[in-house]
Parts: sequence; structure tokens; C-alpha cells
Amino acid sequence: MQLFRDLEPLSSEYRHGALTIGNFDGVHLGHAQIVRQVRQRADEVGGPAVVFTFDPHPVRLLRPELAPPPLTWTRRKVELLGELGIDAVIAYPTTHDLLDLSPEAFFEQIIVQKIAAKAMIEGPNFNFGKNRAGDTTTLASLCQQHDIQLDILTPFTREGESEFVSSSRLRKLIAAGEVQTARDMLTQPYRIRGMVTHGAGRGASLGIPTANLEAIDTLVPDIGVYAGMAYRNGQTYAAAINIGPNPTFGEKARKIEVHLIGFQGTLYGEPLEVSFLSRLRDVTAFSGIDALKQQLALDIETTQQIFQDYQANSTP
Repeated sequence: MQLFRDLEPLSSEYRHGALTIGNFDGVHLGHAQIVRQVRQRADEVGGPAVVFTFDPHPVRLLRPELAPPPLTWTRRKVELLGELGIDAVIAYPTTHDLLDLSPEAFFEQIIVQKIAAKAMIEGPNFNFGKNRAGDTTTLASLCQQHDIQLDILTPFTREGESEFVSSSRLRKLIAAGEVQTARDMLTQPYRIRGMVTHGAGRGASLGIPTANLEAIDTLVPDIGVYAGMAYRNGQTYAAAINIGPNPTFGEKARKIEVHLIGFQGTLYGEPLEVSFLSRLRDVTAFSGIDALKQQLALDIETTQQIFQDYQANSTP
């Protein structure tokens, strides 16, 4: 898997293959359906499977007040797409010059000249070029002119559902704390990252030390207590996660506190990534320290079980 931030160093190894263009925020099952087709077409034409995405999302330049909180950062997106079989991700810098290209100019300069695609795969709502003027009809015409094979896939829906899987749908679920429902629509459990900072130290005083996460650049789930996983130095830990205030101690500030089960040591000043498996309960004010400790012990026990079940079911 290769990540490119520009098209100038794109060697012949990463040209003349199958291409899809999109934001791929979250890398969900709908994206996976597209990637499978990209991989298949790439193998048929004897070239690479390539994703072209925008960094940042074009809305952040055009209408920043309307820009949705992202679900994935670029490196994580690349990692997830690589797991699905993509050979190269082009995370192209989004500029006003790029967004001012007409559909025809974008197609000619990017798809034909720089990437030299032999096949393209997109969803039915694909738009490109200035003011999103190009659609799948435009794309089909341009692909035909340049002898590029084109597949337009129907939106992915899960069995028994009518609403298709999308990044906007996932964003609503995660914002509401429905991380387990979201997990069933993602290729991997929803993950955030942040820097570990000093907190009040109450967790350590209770015998349950926590890492306080700040500087998070993606969507944070709703207030609640969650079972999840934390990643450090190549190791994965079951993690009990608290998002919200600490009402038992009269605190109102919203914090993200992560207890890495079985971890010994300090994490201050380190980056930490955390995935969410399930929501356990609401954030509650307890009558005293003993009641709080009893509930935290139960949260940890439940988290360990959920973590073990997830690992057992996700092992190939």
C-alpha cells in the first residue's frame, strides 16, 4: 500500500489500473463494495487498484461552516483501504484551483493524463468538477470517449434494510452513541485518536488509572460509558471508556477517559488510538465512592467480556 500526496511522483507501477474517486470517510461496507469491484477490475486490466481522495474534504474550503466532523483521519483511511485490497491512495491536496476545474478538465488532467486509468468504479451519486457539475452521465460519456471501462454500482444496503449505508448515516449513529450499530456498518470498529494529558488523577486514586484524551480531530461519540479497545506499541488492550463529566465529584466538563485493562505504566504525552465496541450505560452520579467503585468494577468486567467475544469472532 502506497500513499501519495501528489500526482507528480506517480510511477507507471501505479498508473494504467482501476480507479475510484471519493471521500471514503469512515470506510464502511458501502465503500468496501466499491473497493472489491476496483480490485477485480484492476486484476482484469493488469494494473493497480487506486483510490483518489481529497484532503481535506472540499466542503472545508467551500463552506467550512457546513463541513461535517470527519470519521477518519487520512493515515487511518489509507490503512483501512489497504486492508481491503487497494494498492495506492492518492490523498490529493484540496485547493480552490482544483475545485475550479470543469468536469472535463478534471477528467482530462487527473484521470487521463496523471493516472491513466483503464477502468473506473463509482456510486450513483458521484459528482465531480466545479460546482459538482459532472455526474455519472457526464462520467460515462467521458469514459466512453477515452475507452475507459466504467461501473456504476447501486448503493449498498444491509439485508433487511431499505436505507443504504453512508457516511452521513454513520455520523448520526456515532454522534448518538450507537457505536455497536455503527460497528456493524463499518469495516472496522469506529476509532478516534488523541494525545494523553494529565487529568485530576481520581482514577488512579480509585485503583483504576485512566488516560485523558485531548486534541481529537474526528467525531466523538455521545456522552456515555463504552467498551472498546486501545492500541499502544503494537499491543491491543481492552478499554473501558468514559465520555462526559464526572457528576459524582461535581464536575461538569466533558472529558474522554480511557482505562486500559491490564496496562502498567504511564502514557502522558503519548498519542493513543481507541476503538468503540459497545455502549454500556449512561454517565451517572453515584451516592459515594464505594458505589462508584462497584460500578466501575462491573464496567471493566463487562468490557473484558465484550473484548474477548469480539476477538474470538473476528479472528480469521
